[in-house]
Amino acid sequence: MPPPPAGMHVLEPEEKKQLLGSAAGEEPGEPEEANEEVESESAELEEMRALEGASLDPGAKPNAAVLQSLRRLGLANPLRLRMLDALEEPTFREDDTPEELALITDLQNFDVAQIQDRYDIPLDMQPLVAQYIHFFQGPGRKWFRKWVSRSTRFLPVMQPILEQKGLPRDTVYLAMIESGFSANAYSWAHAAGPWQFISSTGKMYGLRQDFWVDERRDPVKATHAAAAYLKQLYSELGHWYLAWAGYNTGGGRVRRMMDRHGTSDFWALSQEKGFAKETQHYVPKLIAAAMIAKNPSAFGFRDDEFEYEPPLEFDEVKLVDATDLDVLARAAGVSVKDVQELNPELRRWCTPPASEKQPYMLRLPKGSGEPFAKNFKQLSPSERLVFRIHKIRRGDTLSKIAVEYGTAAEAILQFNKLKSARTLRVNAELAIPVPASRGASAVLERKVAQARRSGVTVLRPEEEIPAGTPRAPVATGPIKTEVINGRTRVTYGVQDGDSLWAIAQRFNVSVDDLRRWNELPRSKRGLKIGTVIEVWPGNAPAPQVQERSGTVVASTQPAKPASSASKVHTLAAGETLWSVAQRYGVTVEDIQRWNNIKDHRNIPAGKQLVVAAP
Repeated sequence: MPPPPAGMHVLEPEEKKQLLGSAAGEEPGEPEEANEEVESESAELEEMRALEGASLDPGAKPNAAVLQSLRRLGLANPLRLRMLDALEEPTFREDDTPEELALITDLQNFDVAQIQDRYDIPLDMQPLVAQYIHFFQGPGRKWFRKWVSRSTRFLPVMQPILEQKGLPRDTVYLAMIESGFSANAYSWAHAAGPWQFISSTGKMYGLRQDFWVDERRDPVKATHAAAAYLKQLYSELGHWYLAWAGYNTGGGRVRRMMDRHGTSDFWALSQEKGFAKETQHYVPKLIAAAMIAKNPSAFGFRDDEFEYEPPLEFDEVKLVDATDLDVLARAAGVSVKDVQELNPELRRWCTPPASEKQPYMLRLPKGSGEPFAKNFKQLSPSERLVFRIHKIRRGDTLSKIAVEYGTAAEAILQFNKLKSARTLRVNAELAIPVPASRGASAVLERKVAQARRSGVTVLRPEEEIPAGTPRAPVATGPIKTEVINGRTRVTYGVQDGDSLWAIAQRFNVSVDDLRRWNELPRSKRGLKIGTVIEVWPGNAPAPQVQERSGTVVASTQPAKPASSASKVHTLAAGETLWSVAQRYGVTVEDIQRWNNIKDHRNIPAGKQLVVAAP
């Protein structure tokens, strides 16, 4: 067993015996007090004495008075056990709160050994370390302030896990440079969460990733996984610098570099070909971040630059079924946002399916667990939604799925964290919220209103593209073209798989015009094969009198689309920027930019749009 740290007192066997003995009846006790109030006051006084003795002179050997005070607290008193532990652990060491460092201005000549004892990771003042310190002080200052402000939320949770796994506590700053302690961070390499696990490595270390959750985003579970991964890298590579580099680029690559160049010196290896620039910079960036984060004032940061977040604290409750987050939040008396922030692994607007044998542990704000348990039991079925999983089939649309399950399209979008959906991907899965009972329409209506407030938009059925439809669906049925009173009329025969949207796209008209020209009610969702549809291509309205008199020209050629040479297009009722963009061979973003349009959802019919680059 290693010797105790300086400043820490270890109880001698006799002292332990003295402390533990009297409560077991081995020493004569004090006369019993007849008054309970006096006993209470005496206990409080003894508690104060014990705390005073340990706080004011933690390094001194406890005298007889302190031992006697602790003895009087009794075996069952939590304070007695806590103080006993404190006298044997470095809890009250004087060097736990070292003096504040003076401002460091000359990094080039700074001896990092002066502050090494403040860190439990190795430090080197290499040129790149100094450069990163200057970067965080200058161009990267606003991001570093945010990182440090956020660190106070996660350090109290993450550091004990690292220490428990045998890692230096300051390894936590790896999460700082990876994600800025953000659970929602997502990289170009598809790495997610505070420790930036890619999918395969996350699964290797036990992080569940499925339709319901992505545990890479959970700060607690991901820290356990990161600690296991880093510990393995350290045991394989032999130095923390190499383990950190391995975390960034893979342990195998670091080992090959070590074998190829015959050295385990990271700084030497970083000068050789084989490491990407990101890996070469990874270790110095981590050292710089740790040095500043633990002593920000020494590196020119003022305390008022930070908005420190409160520590991550929560209650956990067991759930045995998939449950709507809105229902959970109302039962706990908190906001949905509070629930989502504490459970960033959730990918849906509900918790995953669970059971009595395998419950789901949900986090709620500290202090809300007890009221939740009481309120949740009292919720009637009419206040709840249940969930079904729908695997998207060819031909499915959102409106069709909503009708099939007796729910609302807005609720489906929100539960699946989608703002809108013109088309669905075949074989993808959707969580479908369904009322738990016939009388649960109110909860569904509330969910629809909530979805709309959050920006969810639902397309009209005729604007949806059935799943499995080619990217540019084109109606391919037979047509007949006629000229009537100088206007072109196309007669189109509906084929299997056709929709009003596809027909409108072929002839560059709007769905609303197709309905008006053919007197189709809005309630009519499908088209019968063989139906004849009249189309009047072009921007001018169809003639009021539609008799078939006049010059008739029969043709089996497709109707010619309106010329895209025109630079101005008048938006017809029912048209969208997307359909206009398709017509003129441009993008929606182009049209928005050329016409200074911020919100594409509320453009009035009749508006003239520039549809070609100025």
